[in-house]
Amino acid sequence: MKQILQNLGDGETLLAEVPAPGARPGCLCIATRASLVSLGTERMLLEFGRANLLDKARQQPERVKQVWAKIKTEGLWATVDAVRAKLAEPIALGYCNAGVIIEIGAGVEGWRVGDRVLSNGPHAEVVTVPANLCAKIPEGVSDAQAPFAVVGAIALQGIRLAQPTLGENFMVTGLGLIGLLAVQLLKAHGCRVLGVDFDSAKCALARQFGAETVDLSRGEDVLAAARAFTGGRGLDGVLITASTKSSEPVSQAAQACRKRGRIVLVGVTGLELNRADFYEKELSFQVSCSYGPGRYDSDYEEKGRDYPLPYVRWTEQRNFEAVLAQLAAGALRIELLVSHRFDFDGALAAYVAVGAGGALGILLEYKTDLATLRAPAARQCSHLAAAAASAATPVIGFLGAGNFATRVLLPALAAAGPVRLKAIVSGAGVTAARAAEKFKFENSSTDAATVLGDPDINTVFIATRHHSHARQAIAALAAGKNVFVEKPLCLTLHEADEIEKIMVNARSRLMVGFNRRFSPHVVKIKSLLESVRAPRAMIYTVNAGAIPAAHWTQDPDVGGGRIIGEACHFVDLLRFLAGAPITAARADFMGGADGNLGDHASLHLQFADGSIGTVHYFANGDSRWPKERLDIFTAGRVLQLDNFRTLTGWGWKNFTRFKTGSPDKGHESEVAAFLDAVRTGRPSPIPPEEILEVSRATIVLAQSRAASVS
Repeated sequence: MKQILQNLGDGETLLAEVPAPGARPGCLCIATRASLVSLGTERMLLEFGRANLLDKARQQPERVKQVWAKIKTEGLWATVDAVRAKLAEPIALGYCNAGVIIEIGAGVEGWRVGDRVLSNGPHAEVVTVPANLCAKIPEGVSDAQAPFAVVGAIALQGIRLAQPTLGENFMVTGLGLIGLLAVQLLKAHGCRVLGVDFDSAKCALARQFGAETVDLSRGEDVLAAARAFTGGRGLDGVLITASTKSSEPVSQAAQACRKRGRIVLVGVTGLELNRADFYEKELSFQVSCSYGPGRYDSDYEEKGRDYPLPYVRWTEQRNFEAVLAQLAAGALRIELLVSHRFDFDGALAAYVAVGAGGALGILLEYKTDLATLRAPAARQCSHLAAAAASAATPVIGFLGAGNFATRVLLPALAAAGPVRLKAIVSGAGVTAARAAEKFKFENSSTDAATVLGDPDINTVFIATRHHSHARQAIAALAAGKNVFVEKPLCLTLHEADEIEKIMVNARSRLMVGFNRRFSPHVVKIKSLLESVRAPRAMIYTVNAGAIPAAHWTQDPDVGGGRIIGEACHFVDLLRFLAGAPITAARADFMGGADGNLGDHASLHLQFADGSIGTVHYFANGDSRWPKERLDIFTAGRVLQLDNFRTLTGWGWKNFTRFKTGSPDKGHESEVAAFLDAVRTGRPSPIPPEEILEVSRATIVLAQSRAASVS
C-alpha cells in the first residue's frame, strides 16, 4: 500500500510503498477514503526536517542536553551514530482519517466490518487504529467532511476547558482550521465571537460564520476591538489557536479579558507572561491537550479501557462523536474550509501547497482497490531478487523493526558473514519497509505468519515487545527453526516451562540476547578467572536511568517491568562469570514514592561454588555517571569493568588494563557466534539450560517484590 512519510533528517516527503497493516488486538483496520492535511502540525514537521542540524538543535534544547550527556557516557561517535539513526527514521504524517472497517482486532466489540469510521490514523491507504481513537460516522456526513471532526475535537476540547455559557463574549486568536472550527463551535454554544488573524481571507471566512473580526494585516487594534466588542466589560474568555513563537497572543488575551476571565491555549505560542496581567484580574490560564481526556494514556488508547461516562463525560472518542453530530446536524460549514483536493496518488503535490502558503483545508481522496491491497500482506522489495542459499546458510526471518533492532541487531547481522535475509516484519509496516530497504531483505510484511510459516526460513530473530517473545519463540521452535530472542526470553514461569518442554525434542538452537557475555572485556575477565579456583564476590552497579511509568516496558503485561526486561542481562553475566548454577536469589526493593515502579533494587545471588553476586539496579541516579560498573573480588585480586570501555586489574600477573575506544557490549560477537552455530551445526553459544535458569531466576526476583508488597 502507499503511505506518506517524512524524513526528519532532510525534510523529504515520500509517497512510499509499505506493507498494509492487519488488525491488532484492540484495534480496527480501516481502508481510507479521505484524510485531511493538518497544516499547523505537518508544516512544523516539514520545516523542522528541512532545517540544518544546528537549527534543529536550537529548536530542541532539551534534546541537546540529552545528546551531551550521552557523549560523556558513551563517546562521541556512538552518540553521532545514534543521532543520525534517529533522524533517518521516517515518520508517518497525518492524523485526520475517514474510511471503512475491513478487519476487527481481537477484543473489540460494538463495531462491524463495513462501518464508516473516523480515526486519528495517518495518510495511508490502510490504517490500524485503537478502537478508542475511532468514532462511527453518522448518516448525512460525507467521507470528505468526516476528517474535519478530528481537528474539530481539538477545538472542542479547548472550548470545554474554557466552559463558555450562553451569551458570553469570546475571542479566538488564530483563524486557521482549528480556529475557524472553534468560531463555529462557540457560536453553537450561543456565544458572541471575535476572531483575530493576520490573513484577510480567513477573517472573511470567520465573518461568514457569524464572528466579528480583527484583521491584523490592516493594523487593526486587538485591545480596542475587544473593548468595543464587549462594551468595555472585557472578554469572558479567549481561545488561542495560533502557532507562533511570540508571547503577544497571551499578553493580548490577558489584557482583553475581564476579571476572572479564562484563557485556553490550544495552539503554540511563547509563554513569557506578565504576572501583573494575571494577578490583578485573577485570570485562569490552561493549556489544552489535543482531543481530550484519554490522550496519551496507554490504558485508554492502547488497551481500550474507557473512562466511566458519569465521571468523565467527554473523552477524546466522545469529543469525536460530538463534532460528528454537529456535522450531521449542519451546524458546521465544512465546505468553506476546503481549499485544495488531491487524489492520494498525487498527494505529494499537497505538500507543495503546504509550503506555498494560502492553503486551509487540504483534502486527500483515496480510490483504493482493496482486493489488490490486502493480498498479500507481504511485499517483494524491488531492490533485491531472491537469492539461492546453501543448506548451511542461515535464511533469516526477522520479527520487529524498532530502534534496538535497526540500530544494533540488524547491523550486527549484516556484519556476521553470509546470510540470506528473506523477510522482516513489523506491526505498522513502515519500519519493516524502511529496514528492508536499508538492510536488503527480500520481503517486508506486517504479518508474523509470513516468517513463522515460511519453509525457506531456517532462522528467526525475535525483537518484538516482550510479551510476544515466548509465544513467537515457541511457534518458531515448533516449526523447526533456529531462534534468537532478544531479552527477555519470557515474562512468566509458566512460559519458561512451556519453552523447556518444546526444547526437549527440538533439534534447532535457542539463543537469547545476553550480549554482555560476548563483550571483549568479559572474554578477558573470563580468561583471567580461569586461573583462579576461589569463589568470587561480584558487585554489579547499574545506573539504569528513569523510564516513565506509562512506558510500555513498565507495563507488567507487555514489558514485564525493568527487572525482567533489563536486569536479566546482569543476572546472566554474573551467572556466566561464576561458572556455577544459581542456588538462591532474593531481592531488596527501595521503598517510598521513588520505589513504586520497582526500578530501584539490590538483587542478591548465591552460586553452587560458593560465589556470591549483587546487582545494584538503580534508576534514580545522575545520567552523567557511567551506566554500568562491575567489581570482582577473588583470591586477593580485584577486577573492575567501567562501562564496557575500561577493564582494570589489581593483583593480576601480567595484567593491568584493557581498553576499547567506545563501549563494546558484545552485540556483534553474540550474533556472529549464533550464526556460526547455525552454519556449522554446533550447539547454541549459550546452553539452553543456562538461558532458562537465568530467566527463571530473574522472574523470581521480580516476583519477590510483588510477594513482599502483598
